[in-house]
Amino acid sequence: MRPSSSSSEGGLFAAVLGRGGPAGQVDDQAWLAAMLQMETALAGAAARLGAVSDSAAAAVALACSDPGRFDLAELGRQAAATGNPVPPLVERIRALVPPQAGVAVHFGATSQDVLDTAMVLVSKRALLLLSEDLAAVAGAAAALALTHRDTVMAGRTLLQQAVPITFGLKAAGWTTMLDGAWVRVGATARSLPVQYGGAAGTLAAAEGHGLALLGELAARLGLAEPVLPWHTARLPVADLAAALGATCGVVAKIATDVVLLSQTEVGEVSEGVPARGGSSTMAHKRNPVAAVSARAAARRAPGLVAGLLSSMEAEHERAAGPWHAEWETLSELVRAAGSSVAWLRDCLENLRVDPERMTANLSEDLRGVRAGDAQALVDRALDSHRSHHPDAS
Repeated sequence: MRPSSSSSEGGLFAAVLGRGGPAGQVDDQAWLAAMLQMETALAGAAARLGAVSDSAAAAVALACSDPGRFDLAELGRQAAATGNPVPPLVERIRALVPPQAGVAVHFGATSQDVLDTAMVLVSKRALLLLSEDLAAVAGAAAALALTHRDTVMAGRTLLQQAVPITFGLKAAGWTTMLDGAWVRVGATARSLPVQYGGAAGTLAAAEGHGLALLGELAARLGLAEPVLPWHTARLPVADLAAALGATCGVVAKIATDVVLLSQTEVGEVSEGVPARGGSSTMAHKRNPVAAVSARAAARRAPGLVAGLLSSMEAEHERAAGPWHAEWETLSELVRAAGSSVAWLRDCLENLRVDPERMTANLSEDLRGVRAGDAQALVDRALDSHRSHHPDAS
C-alpha cells in the first residue's frame, strides 16, 4: 500500500493534482487488477456452489493471478470495438486456461458486472486511504484547536472584522468538518455493493445459481450484497460522488481560510516547510503552497460530481453512454479528493500560528471584548473528535 503522502507517478501535474495514496488506486493497473479479482472471485464462487469444477476455477485464478499477462494498451485498443475493455479481457483469460475450464470464465456475467465491481473495488481501496488521511488531518486540526483554545483573534464575517473569537474555535470548526467527511467516507466504503446480474439483470445465464452466487461473490470480495442488480440504479455511484464531493468542499473551505490568513497584510498564519513557497520572480514571497494546492485539487470536484450525478439518467436496463462516462470521471474525482486531503494534511501539520499578529490585527473596538463561549465550544468539538477517534490525544 502506498503511503498517504506519496504522489502518483508520471505527468507534469501529478505531484500537485495527483498527490496522496488514492490516486494510485484508480490508475489503469488498479482497474485491471480489480477486474481480474472479480473474474477470479466469480469462478471461485461458481465452484463453491457446484456450477463449475474446482479445477476450472483454479485455472481461472491462475490465469488472472498475474496482471502482467495482460497488455493494457492492447486491451484499450480492442475496447473500441466493444465499447468497454471487458470482452477483450475475457477473451484473453479464456486463451490462458485449458479449453475445459473455459466455462468458468465470466460465469453468468455481463461486462457491466465486471466493470462495476472493479469500480467499487478500486473506489473502496481509495476511500480507505482517504479515510486515513482525513483522520490524520482532523488530528492536526484538533491539535491546533487545543493549543490555541485561548488565542484571541478577530472573527470575520463578509471579510470584515466582526467580534472576537479564538483561533482554537476556528480550528475546532475545521476539526468538526473533517470528522464529518471522515464519517461519510467510511460509511460509503462500507456500503459499496458488488454487481452481478447478467445481460439484463435477471441472472438468466447463472444456470439457477444466480442469487446464491450474488451472496457468495459479495462475501469473497468483501462488498455489500445488493437487493437487486443496480445496472441502471446508480445510487452507489451517487453515494461515492456525494462523499468525495463533500470532502473536497470541506478541504476547500479550510484551505481558503489558510490562504486568507496567510496574506501579507494579515499574516496570522504561515506554512512552515523550509525552501517551499518561493516565487519565480519575487524572492521575498512565501506562498502557502499546500493550502493553494489543496484548494486547486478540491475545486475540480463540483464538475466531476455533477457529471456523475447526470449519469444517473440511464435508459431502461443498460445505459447507452451515461455508464461509460462514469469510469474516468470517478477516477478523476478520487484523484482530486485524495490530492486535496493530502495537501491539507501537509498544510495543517506544518502550520505556524502567530498569536501576536492576531492580537495586533484586532481593531481597537474589539480589544478586551470577550470571545463569547469560544473555549467551551472548543472543548465540545474536541470531545466529539475523541468520540470518533478514541486513540486521539
